[in-house]
Amino acid sequence: MHDTREIVERRIGRMLEARIRPAIVAARLPCATHAWDAPGRNEPFENMRRARFSELPPGAPWGRPWQTTWLHVQGTVPQSWAGGRVELRVDLGFDRGRPGFQAEGLAYDPAGHVLKGISPRNDRLNIAHPAAGGEKVAFYIEAAANPRISLELPENTRFGDPRSAGSTPLHLYGGAELVLLDEEVSGLAFDIEVLNGVMLELPLSDPRRHEIRRALERALDRLDSTDPAPAARAARAEIAAALSARAVPSAHRCSAVGHAHIDTAWLWPLAESERKCARTFANVLALMDEQPDFLFACSQAQHLAWVKARHPALYERIRARVAEGRFIPVGGMWVEPDTNLPGSESLARQLLYGQRFFQEEFGITCREGWLPDCFGYSGALPQLLSLAGCRYFFSQKLSWNQTNRFPHHSFAWEGIDGTRIFAHFPPVGTYRAECTPAELAQAARGFAEHGAATRSLIPFGYGDGGGGPNREMMERARRLADLEGMPRLAIEPPADFFAAAEAEYENPPVWSGELYLELHRGTFTSQAGIKRGNRRAEHLLREAELWSAGAALSGRLAYPYDELERLWKVVLLHQFHDILPGCAIAQVNREAVAALAGAAEALEAIIVRALGACAGAGDREFAANAAPVPHGAIGALAIAALPAACGMPAMATARPGGGHVLDNGRLRVVVDGNGLVESLVDIEAGRELIPPGSVGNLLQLHPDFPADWDAWDIDAFYRNTREDLVAAERVVLEHAGPDEAVLRIERSFGHSRAVQAIRLARGERRVEFLVEIDWQEQEKLLKLAFPFDLAAPCETAEIQFGHVSRPTHQNTSWDAARFELCAHRFIHLAEAGYGVAVANDASHGHDVTRRPRAGGGVSTVLRHSLLRGPRFPDPGADRGVHRFGFALAPGATLADAVAEGCRLNLPLRRVRGAHPA
Repeated sequence: MHDTREIVERRIGRMLEARIRPAIVAARLPCATHAWDAPGRNEPFENMRRARFSELPPGAPWGRPWQTTWLHVQGTVPQSWAGGRVELRVDLGFDRGRPGFQAEGLAYDPAGHVLKGISPRNDRLNIAHPAAGGEKVAFYIEAAANPRISLELPENTRFGDPRSAGSTPLHLYGGAELVLLDEEVSGLAFDIEVLNGVMLELPLSDPRRHEIRRALERALDRLDSTDPAPAARAARAEIAAALSARAVPSAHRCSAVGHAHIDTAWLWPLAESERKCARTFANVLALMDEQPDFLFACSQAQHLAWVKARHPALYERIRARVAEGRFIPVGGMWVEPDTNLPGSESLARQLLYGQRFFQEEFGITCREGWLPDCFGYSGALPQLLSLAGCRYFFSQKLSWNQTNRFPHHSFAWEGIDGTRIFAHFPPVGTYRAECTPAELAQAARGFAEHGAATRSLIPFGYGDGGGGPNREMMERARRLADLEGMPRLAIEPPADFFAAAEAEYENPPVWSGELYLELHRGTFTSQAGIKRGNRRAEHLLREAELWSAGAALSGRLAYPYDELERLWKVVLLHQFHDILPGCAIAQVNREAVAALAGAAEALEAIIVRALGACAGAGDREFAANAAPVPHGAIGALAIAALPAACGMPAMATARPGGGHVLDNGRLRVVVDGNGLVESLVDIEAGRELIPPGSVGNLLQLHPDFPADWDAWDIDAFYRNTREDLVAAERVVLEHAGPDEAVLRIERSFGHSRAVQAIRLARGERRVEFLVEIDWQEQEKLLKLAFPFDLAAPCETAEIQFGHVSRPTHQNTSWDAARFELCAHRFIHLAEAGYGVAVANDASHGHDVTRRPRAGGGVSTVLRHSLLRGPRFPDPGADRGVHRFGFALAPGATLADAVAEGCRLNLPLRRVRGAHPA
C-alpha cells in the first residue's frame, strides 16, 4: 500500500503532465503545408522558390534518407487571438528519441532570411507577442530527412551509407499549427515542475520537502482538472512563498552557460553537420532576442567558418552578439579533436588555426580549453593550451570511467613538461544539461572539493542538432537561481566561472600526466585506414613544409602557403573525435579515407616540386632526409649524395628441418618453418631477446564484442579467449643478401589473408616486420605479439612532444584499467642497462604485460592492435587491405627509440638534380 505522501506526489506528477501542460495551449489552428523534394541536400533558396510544391497533409510520408524536402507553411492568425502570444509549431514527424538524432529543419522568411531551427523540444517560431489578429503567416522550412541511427536500432546502420540507405521516405509529417499560449498556465507549469523537482531531491527527513508538498497540494486543490486555466493565477499564489524561499548561505554555487555540443561528424556526414550548425546558431540567436540574460558558449572554429561561408547574414548576427559578450567563443581549437591520436604538430595547429580564427574574426583569444567529449586527454595538452593563450581546461568525459572514479572536479592539471593549468570537470556529469533540480542536486552532492571550493560549471542545451538551449531551460534556471534546497544558479560566462573558481582554490590538488579514459579503448584501433591516412598526411605535411621552405630560401620556388594551409585544415577537420577514432557511420569513414588520400596526393606533388627546386636541374641522384635524425650516412634535414654500402652484408641461410636464419653481424634472427621468430640475438651485446618457449611475429585473434559501444570499446574480457595464428601456407626467401635479407610469410584465417615480411638490412641494428592483411572479419580483434626477455617495469610510449611512462604491472585498479594503451611512433621497453624499441608506421593501440619466464623471473610482452571488426555504427568497418610496418631495435636507448620512429615514418626520398641543397 502507498502512504499519503506517495499518493500526493503521484498526484502532482500526473496533474502536471496530463492536465496543466496540455492547457498551456489555449487554442490551435492547423496551417496548410506544401512540399518539394529537392534533388540534392543543399539546394539554394532561390532554386527552391522556383520549384513546384505539392500539398503535404499531416500523416503523409516524406523524406528520402539524408535528402532535403522544402516545406511551405501558410496560415492566418485569428482575430479572436488579438492580444495573446502566438507561435507556429511544426512537427516534422518527431519521435520521443533524443533531439539531434532525427529529422531537423531550418526556417526562413519569404525573403530568404534564416530565422530558426526546428527540432524536437525546439519546434516553435514566434509569430506575435502580443498579436494584433489577422497576421498572415508564411515560412519556408528546409527539412532534413536524417535517419535515426542508434545502438537501440542496430538495423539502422544501413542508413549510414547512401548506397544501402534506400529511397523509402523515413518520416510521417506531423503537421504545422498556430497556437495561442496561456502564459499564466505556462508559468504555473514551470512553478510546479521546479518545486516538485526540488521536493523529490530532498531527504524525507527534511522539513522543506514537506513544506513544498503541502504548498503544491494546496495549489492543485485550486484547479479544476477539466480546465485548469481559470484558476492558474490563484494556484500560483499558493506556491509563491515556497518558490521565493532563498538558498542557504553555504549553498553550492553553479555557473550555467548555454552550449550545444555538435559532433562535427558522427552518425551523420560532414555535410549535415554544416546544416546542424546553422540551425543551432539560429536557435541561439532567436533565444537571445527573447531572453536578455541568456549566454551561449561556442567551441570549434570550423563550425563558425562553415556558417560564415554558407549563411553570411546569420554569421554577421553572430558577430554582433560576440561583440556584446553573449555569444562566447571557447576552446580555441579548429575542431574538438581526439587528443590521443593526432601528432605533435597537428595538436599545435588545432590551437594555432582555432585561436587565429577567433582573433581575426572577433578579436578574442579563448581562455578556456574546451573538450567535453574526447576519449582521454594527452599529457602534452597543458603545455600546448598554455602556449596558445588558454588558462583553463574544461571536460567531463572522465565521469564515464568504467573502473575508477576520477577523484577531483577542480584541480591543477600538470603536463609532461611541468606546465600546470586549472582544470574543471563538472559534477553535474554532462555537457548537455537541461537546468533541472535533479541536475543541480547532483552537482552539489557529487562535488569532490566540498570544504575547499564551492563552485561548479553546468553547460546546458541539446547538442548534435537538437537546437541547443531552449526557453524551458531558461525558465527553470530563472526559478532555480536562488531557491532553498538547491545550489545557487547563475548564468555567466565560462571565463567568470573559472576566474572565481581558481581564485577561491589557492592550492588545488595536482594531477600529473595524461588523463586516461577507462572506456572507449577501441578507438586507438578502429578504422585503420583513417589512422594510416592521418599519420601519412601529417608526415607529408612536414616534408612539404621543410622542402618548400628550402626551395623558397633558395629563391627558386614561391612558398605554397595557401595550399599548405588548405591541406592542414583538411587534416585537422578529420581529426575530430568521432572521425579519427573510427566511430562514425560508413559514409563519414569512406569520405575521410578519400579526403586524406587526396591530401596525400597533393602533398606528394608539392614535395616533388620543392625537392626538384632544391636540387636544381641535373641527373645526379641524391637522398633527401626529412627526419630530424640521421638516416645512415645522410644527415638530418639534408639532401646528400647516396653513400656507398657499408657494414656487414645481411645474409639468409636455410635451417635444417625448416626455417631460416637472418644475420648481418649485429643481429641474428632465427625464424621457424611457420615464419615465427624463435630467437632474436643482439650479437654485439651477447643478448637473446626472445624468452624460452616463446615466439615473436605472432598474430593473435580474439573475439571482440564489447558490452556496449562496438566501434568505441575493447572490454577486458576479450582476453579470456585467444587463437594463435601459427600455421603458415608458405614461407619464401625473397632476398638472401647482401644489402638485405627478406622472408615472406603467407597465412589464411577465417575469411582473411595475411602476408608478412621479415627484413634485415646490411649494417642495421634493427629488424623490420611488415604485415599486409586482407581483413574480412567481424567482431574480432587482431594483434601482433612480440615477447621480450626483459623485466620492464614500465613502457615508455611517444605522445605529442614527448613521451609517457606507464606501469606494466597491475598493482592498483588504475594500473589494471590501462589494459589497452595508445602510442605514436615508438614504444620503448627497458630494464636496468638494456632496452628495446619498437617503432610503427600506422599502429596506435597496444598492450604490454608481464609474464612468468621459464626458469624464473618475468618477461615482457608487447602486442600491437592491428584491426577490429565492429558492426556499429559502420557494419563494414575495416574490411579490405591494410598495411602495417614495424621496426624492432634491440639494445635501444630512449633516444634510439625516438630516432627509429622518425626514420620509419619519414623514409629517405630519392631525388635527381645538380647538387645537394
